Amino acid sequence: MARAHDAKAAPEAHPEALSSQQVKAAVASFTMLAEPTRVRMLWALRDRELNVASLAALAECRPTVASQHLSKLRLAGLVEATRDGRWMLYRLRGSHVRALLSEALFHADHQVSGNPTHD
Repeated sequence: MARAHDAKAAPEAHPEALSSQQVKAAVASFTMLAEPTRVRMLWALRDRELNVASLAALAECRPTVASQHLSKLRLAGLVEATRDGRWMLYRLRGSHVRALLSEALFHADHQVSGNPTHD
């Protein structure tokens, strides 16, 4: 019997077989993480909202370059923006994006540092 969605219920496990839409969306997210400037900008957004100029400074690129990357990140559903006066403020789009980024960087840290991996 199918159960109605209950926000307090434990999350359901993912099915064994992935749909082509799920795979396509995952590949799009991983593709966005395959560029150093985008990773730096996403990392800067992990706990706060920032404007393009601030993100450009933190990612060590020009604001026009940061803006182009942010456009791609928005299309991929990894960031979202709100207007604050004349500024657009960017933030990560949900905790899944934060977790994906954190896990990728924790994995990279183990590779770089030589520390053993763990479960």
